[in-house]
Amino acid sequence: MKKYNLLNNAVKRLILISSILLTTTHVHGDELDDFIHKIMAHKKIPGLQLAIVKDNKIVRTGNYGISNVQDGVLVSDKTIFPINSMTKLFTGVAIMQLVEQDKLVLTAPISTYLSDLPPKWRTLTTKQLLAHTSGLPDIMTGRGFELISLKATDAWEQVKTLPFESPSNSRYSYNQTGYVLLGMIIDKLSGQPFVDFITEQQLQKIKMSKTILSGFAYPQLSIPNQARQYRYDNNGKLNNINGKWPLFLRPAAGMSSTATELAQYAIALQQGELFEKPNSLAKLWSPQILNNGKVGGFGNLQNGSALGWQVIVREKHPAVSATGANASTLIIYPEDNLSIVVLGNLSGGEPIFFIDEIAGFYIPEMRRKNGWAAGISVPLSRLIKAFEQEGFEKALKLAVSMNKHDITFNETTLNNLGYVLLQKDKTNQALALFKINVQLYPKSSNVFDSLGEAYLGMGNKKEAIRNYEKALKLSPKNEYMMKQLILANKL
Repeated sequence: MKKYNLLNNAVKRLILISSILLTTTHVHGDELDDFIHKIMAHKKIPGLQLAIVKDNKIVRTGNYGISNVQDGVLVSDKTIFPINSMTKLFTGVAIMQLVEQDKLVLTAPISTYLSDLPPKWRTLTTKQLLAHTSGLPDIMTGRGFELISLKATDAWEQVKTLPFESPSNSRYSYNQTGYVLLGMIIDKLSGQPFVDFITEQQLQKIKMSKTILSGFAYPQLSIPNQARQYRYDNNGKLNNINGKWPLFLRPAAGMSSTATELAQYAIALQQGELFEKPNSLAKLWSPQILNNGKVGGFGNLQNGSALGWQVIVREKHPAVSATGANASTLIIYPEDNLSIVVLGNLSGGEPIFFIDEIAGFYIPEMRRKNGWAAGISVPLSRLIKAFEQEGFEKALKLAVSMNKHDITFNETTLNNLGYVLLQKDKTNQALALFKINVQLYPKSSNVFDSLGEAYLGMGNKKEAIRNYEKALKLSPKNEYMMKQLILANKL
């Protein structure tokens, strides 16, 4: 649910100070800087770091906002950001390096490399683990850093007894258990611990000194210049993210880095510095094909999943990406020779949904003024076009029809993209998406809340109240919705 509540006055003052002390490689106050500031203000992102690569050269870096709200520390070139699940891209590269060494076959059963596995696990492949299509039960609860059992060893034994979430390779389902197994495979086939293998075979080759310093230990270790990580609670208050990654989850998360070092990594990867064979990169980025012949991913934008990377399959400007904690994203547009790194310290900042717009500063066709809708896939573009040309009813029928043909419009994706369109002043298109969302997901309080918020922003008090009341009926204890309803009634 999108909550854009104001920060307290102290934090707002710090953001103002940071905007004054902004440091980038370009002149202060240019168009891209203005865009970054607008996004950060809109999403209430405390701190952000940027690096852009064009034609294998870093052409821009930038530091914005606050890395540590408690102490008023500004983001600088020295700031190291937790990258969370972006760590998985390094795991994918490590697996491909073992493939190149003829130590591993991506499609071979994992029982070829590991023993003492539950019977149903033995036929899974390394490729399925990397692409989140294994169907394995998840060792994480989905709530922050929480394992399914308090002790890591107990959680591992417990997950091996749980049923599969789905038949293997039948659908995409984000899963950490597979990355525990991948770490075991890397340990065994490389002959050294996972962290050492990644450090020697990747980080040292590119001289990623700050990344090496982080030690794969976020958030346990106190690392110099490391940004704190935050999220907003249901009352709009900024909270620290605290937790602990067990050692066996290092292949899934735990690294920290800088935007510049990750930009250097993107260059090295594409120039063949990490692989020996020319086709290895193509294999790394090829989406896994499901049993039904389709691909699956996070949603309508990141609609495919490869070897530790997400794939944006679309007609124009296809891309590959890696995201961590919905706070940071590295995206590569191979056909455009462009890579962008956005590191943020707000979980829920979701740079994946505004990074296309940053790309537009370097790819004219992707500019807003030229009609590109940032973060919107081909199916969603069709949906918006249908609304603009034929009206809401036609667009709704198209959405229902596309859902029947397995082009599923994820509730959260539609919701997020509705806010993207609002931010771009495309109010009618955003409203259409929110209205379609309530038709597709009539039992979700969140979609009615978002529709109510859109109407409230448009000054339509009557419809705002009606939708907030529906949201509260579905989620009667939600304090934020109660406040919004009170606010709407006062207008």
